[in-house]
Amino acid sequence: MPKRIQPIYILGVIPALFLAFFFFYPLANILRVSFTGEIGVQDGGIAEILQRPFFWRILWFTTWQAAASTLLTLAVGMPLAYVFAHFDFAGKTVLRALTTIPFVMPTVVVAVAFTSLLGRTGLLNQWLQALLRLDQPPLSLEQTIWIILLAHAFYNVSVIVRTVGGFWANLNPAITEAASVLGASGLRLFATVTLPLLMPSIAASSLLVFLFCFTSFGVVLILGGLRFATIEVEIYRQAVSLFNLRAAAFLSLVQMAITFTVMSVYTRLQARTSIPLDMRPRSVTARRPVTTIDRAVVLLSAGFMLFVLLAPLAALLWQSVTLGGQGITLDYYQELTINRRQSAFYVSPLTAVRNSLFFALVTVVLSLALGAISAYLLARPRSRLSAALDPIFLLPLGTSAVTLGYGYIISMGTLRTSIWLVPVAHTLIAMPFVVRTVLPALRGIDPRLRESAMVMGASPRRTWREVDVPILARTLAVGAAFAFTISLGEFGATLLVSRPDVPTMPVVIFRALGQPGLLNYGQALAMSAILMIVSALGLIAIERFRFEDIGEF
Repeated sequence: MPKRIQPIYILGVIPALFLAFFFFYPLANILRVSFTGEIGVQDGGIAEILQRPFFWRILWFTTWQAAASTLLTLAVGMPLAYVFAHFDFAGKTVLRALTTIPFVMPTVVVAVAFTSLLGRTGLLNQWLQALLRLDQPPLSLEQTIWIILLAHAFYNVSVIVRTVGGFWANLNPAITEAASVLGASGLRLFATVTLPLLMPSIAASSLLVFLFCFTSFGVVLILGGLRFATIEVEIYRQAVSLFNLRAAAFLSLVQMAITFTVMSVYTRLQARTSIPLDMRPRSVTARRPVTTIDRAVVLLSAGFMLFVLLAPLAALLWQSVTLGGQGITLDYYQELTINRRQSAFYVSPLTAVRNSLFFALVTVVLSLALGAISAYLLARPRSRLSAALDPIFLLPLGTSAVTLGYGYIISMGTLRTSIWLVPVAHTLIAMPFVVRTVLPALRGIDPRLRESAMVMGASPRRTWREVDVPILARTLAVGAAFAFTISLGEFGATLLVSRPDVPTMPVVIFRALGQPGLLNYGQALAMSAILMIVSALGLIAIERFRFEDIGEF
């Protein structure tokens, strides 16, 4: 009798086909255009592009700013990771949740928030001018590398705090106690014992931060202006502004090669953090701050974190209701519903809110369905297929959104104008988060629970409904919140593939920032504040349903 094919393998064809058509096919077309140049305005071959100074200048800037941003993020995140790993204090859970706020914030919101705080008309310059009685703003950080580095550190510090801090908190204190007995102390103890144990998690999280900064788009495009361009920004300029598709394709190819290399190293290092090291629960390793020094360290760290994390976002909220110097007003929020130019091509910002919510809901449905099926395939024990599919399902996480959007431009033909391409792109970006959130919980289900249900006469479908679904409900809720928040804030791919008459909230914010006048800037602030609040609610949902930090994100 032929062996019966299990239903999960049949269902597994669905995410495989989805990735094949909407991920690998566009990337294959980018590869084709890079070497053949069959479409678009041409500007020489690859050899000529490699000889042009602009290519090496952009590659150098992209690399060194990502490295500098990673070092700055480590400098800020490591002390905070130490505090969370070693101390148990009131409000720790809330404060730890707050560290995730920047990470879930859309890049356009982060850029607008930093402009609200550190721009020429930002709150900090206003206060310094009033305090020092100056005629001109004393700080000039707009369109400088410094504001880009600060925004990147703000955006990624939670990666260090959660990844390194979580690993650090679970290390067995007996290891360092044994080294202390042998005479090691202070810096020597940290350098010879603790640091080597932490290096896999430090290296893995640093590579992830480097990857996020290397593919930075919204932050550099809005805060850097015309002076600075990462490869991601230059792909957008070459494809949309100059219509030089061959140059854009080659830049996309270079970026994909680098990001895939970084992702392959990251997955290896991330796997090393899973090697058993006689870990202990956090309740055992953390202690109450009893000494004066301990209390001072905790208070300074908490105060610094609250200021760094909340000051830009608070400045955004304040500026959205006070811009113009006429006191507190909701005028800019009311203007979101008015078409003052009476333009036939005008799209109300509130319509953009509706579009974003619709795309986010579709993304949640698609990413949960595809992500859950993918997680079941990967969770099968001792399966060669699972081992082969694991890095494949993670590939979209290492691909830039702008590259993905550009691939759709040259690949999708008439589908390019469909509104459904936006949630498809969002699903590709969100699906890896869903997979990596659900997979650890799925692998943690005791197989004896399923066996007991089947012994009692339950069918496979009822066993799944009665055993798997209740256990996975919380992680699926976390995955849904991730997908919803990611879709709301996605900017790079949406800017390329969304129709002009169906914009999303980040696209409308970007358009408003590109228009002169106080009214346009005020509307951008109001829309950014709305998007920030909705994203924060998504974070609350993630933290509410997360169980014991299950999941990699």
